[in-house]
Amino acid sequence: MLSTLKCSVDSSMKKQELAANVLKGNARISKLHSKFAEKSWNHTFQLVRRCMEKSRDKSKPCELFVRTLERLQGVLQAPSMNNMKSRLEMMAKQQGMGFHFTEATCYLTADLFYLEVLLLPSGEVQEVKVASHGEHPVPSNSILHLLRSNNFADFSVRLGELFAKYNIPGDNETKSKLLTSLKYLWKDLQQISDLPNELKVCETITMINDGRVGFLMAGEQDYPLSLYFYISPNDGLKNSDLTFKELSEFKPAVQAAQITIGVSDVTHKLQMTSVISQPPRLDNQGCPALFAFSEVPNEMLSVWFLLRLKPPIPVLSYFIERVGQITDVTVPVSDLQWAPLPKLLIKGSASASSLSEPLDKQEIFTVLLPDTGMHTYILPETAWVAPTQRAALMDSVPFTHPAHVSAILELLRHQCAVNTLLSSCLTPRSTSPAASVCDLHFEVRPESTTSISVTFNEPHTDSLAVCSLPVAVEACFLSSVKHWLTPL
Repeated sequence: MLSTLKCSVDSSMKKQELAANVLKGNARISKLHSKFAEKSWNHTFQLVRRCMEKSRDKSKPCELFVRTLERLQGVLQAPSMNNMKSRLEMMAKQQGMGFHFTEATCYLTADLFYLEVLLLPSGEVQEVKVASHGEHPVPSNSILHLLRSNNFADFSVRLGELFAKYNIPGDNETKSKLLTSLKYLWKDLQQISDLPNELKVCETITMINDGRVGFLMAGEQDYPLSLYFYISPNDGLKNSDLTFKELSEFKPAVQAAQITIGVSDVTHKLQMTSVISQPPRLDNQGCPALFAFSEVPNEMLSVWFLLRLKPPIPVLSYFIERVGQITDVTVPVSDLQWAPLPKLLIKGSASASSLSEPLDKQEIFTVLLPDTGMHTYILPETAWVAPTQRAALMDSVPFTHPAHVSAILELLRHQCAVNTLLSSCLTPRSTSPAASVCDLHFEVRPESTTSISVTFNEPHTDSLAVCSLPVAVEACFLSSVKHWLTPL
């Protein structure tokens, strides 16, 4: 009984202590309200910014203060000069960039470029310019639109892409050389793209799938250097004349690559001038003859060019080896995760509505067709675990010479065609209800790195049919299936 009474007294004392702490906390908050009631919002911003500058890690502001400032700025929708300056400063520091301003102009600075934002007295953005190393600033309408519409989330993404574009390794002298080399590379690719060729129709889709160096987007300072080299027949664009912004919105339907510079463990020769003679000397196929590095000014540097793939592509080991033979550069494979190609495609599929189940070491996929029909595809595991069918997800391809790009793109297009063909077996093309009975069953096997065989029951017969599919850029498995069945 005494122990029960003691527990009751202890509980009562704890409640009283908790109540006292709550009262003290409320009093403390009340004092803070009183202290800052007459302070301006500008004063509050300045206080939070000073706290950010006192962060323990000087290279990166304290995340707590960053979130606090973001909330304050989100609440204050009305534009003001100080509010806009504060937001720009915060986003610059988040990217590791410098920030300073004059009376009405803010500068977000990095080693090789800077962003110039001109503000009106009301705080609205009047103009945005981007300048790379040693060049005059040029207007950026796309970034101007983001800031005028208060789309700070997308602006932060664009700022990060710009920073990555110009984030070149080395000291200032090395960075200057690399930037020069990168500009000459892009100039040569642009000249190759502009030369007359066998393509009769120079529409966007044709240039993407068939152009020697794909479809190039002019190297505007506010966009990364990009080329587009593959689009699936299932995702054909209706518009043949698209801007960078419009084309990039089709991701991941359009396969792209950003051209950047990466660090290498060994030195490589990189161009310091154009490798195309003036005027260009063309071969029988209309391709320009390119000088070897020994014939033009070059620099030995511990870097290489990179085709940074957007999005990354599952690539067979055979194609990875071929890339190394083309470029005479060893593709880093130590960090690659190897798996059968269908496994990587399933893992990277954007759709989870395709029905899949394992059965006797084979994957079975039920796919809905646009006309509400239903097919079943079987991928025997024993056929796809062969060494020739192992693949890895590649996010970048190293190279050193403009002549490498066309050959690399041909391999990547071939791999994309294989991936498109297999993905059509794994990914439904419709969200309509499945048919109650499966129309056809198919077994899909690899025959080589360039062909796939499909075995299926012919309708209305007891016999099996085998179709061997050589993979081309135009390959689409579902359309092929309909073609086989048309005369039956």
